[in-house]
Amino acid sequence: MTTFSVKKEKASFDRKVLSSYNKSLKGGSKLSYGFTVEIIGLYALFCRPELKVERVSYDVITPSAVRGILEAVMWRPAIKYKIDEIAVCAPIRYENIRRNEVNSKIPYKLPQTAARNLENGSLYLAAGNDRAQRAARVLRNVHYLVTAHFEMTNKAGEGDNEGKFAEMITRRLRNGQNFHAPYLGVREFPAKVRLVEEEDPRPTPINESRSLGLMLYDIDYVKERDKDGAEWVKTFIPLYFWAEMSNGVIDLRDVEVLQ
Repeated sequence: MTTFSVKKEKASFDRKVLSSYNKSLKGGSKLSYGFTVEIIGLYALFCRPELKVERVSYDVITPSAVRGILEAVMWRPAIKYKIDEIAVCAPIRYENIRRNEVNSKIPYKLPQTAARNLENGSLYLAAGNDRAQRAARVLRNVHYLVTAHFEMTNKAGEGDNEGKFAEMITRRLRNGQNFHAPYLGVREFPAKVRLVEEEDPRPTPINESRSLGLMLYDIDYVKERDKDGAEWVKTFIPLYFWAEMSNGVIDLRDVEVLQ
């Protein structure tokens, strides 16, 4: 297993509101805007990739799932979210359920085939003819306090700046606006997301410290361009990290990522 480290200075993070956070690191470089959000849900399922048939959740939310929730609130190609800290504010409890799933998935080439042959192409999947019930071990009554920040990417335009996106994220979180409904692992389990302001009371993390083992950190998408210049995903590489929870808090500011 190849290892590499995420080189990010473990600077002080004082969890201030987006619009007021503008610290500077040593050397004059600016640290991106940071913010804190509260994530609550009745059920959650963050599937372990090593278990293929029956769904078994990780003990806590993964950093990639947090990033997906934040991108549901606001996504722009000019910014990328970085998760700094996950605080578990409710006891880790499991529940066994059964869910209806389909055995098949639509091949990615099927839309192209259907577009070329409109008469004989079948661009759908009859779930009623391909349904199966599978057991799932899900989390119950989850409650997280997440500290994160965003960084500008190389796709930022001339008119893009950190202050602009900071205000946009703040406004959307306060107003409850989403690009699509945020969810906790699967779309059946919606998430309630709230911006935690500087003066707001904060939930207390659980008093528990233990190793959570190897967890999914994120997905690295390997992209290529075809002869027409269009960008497409050739493959993806899962990235993992060794999760340690100390007094209910998982610190992600300086983690070693495994490929």
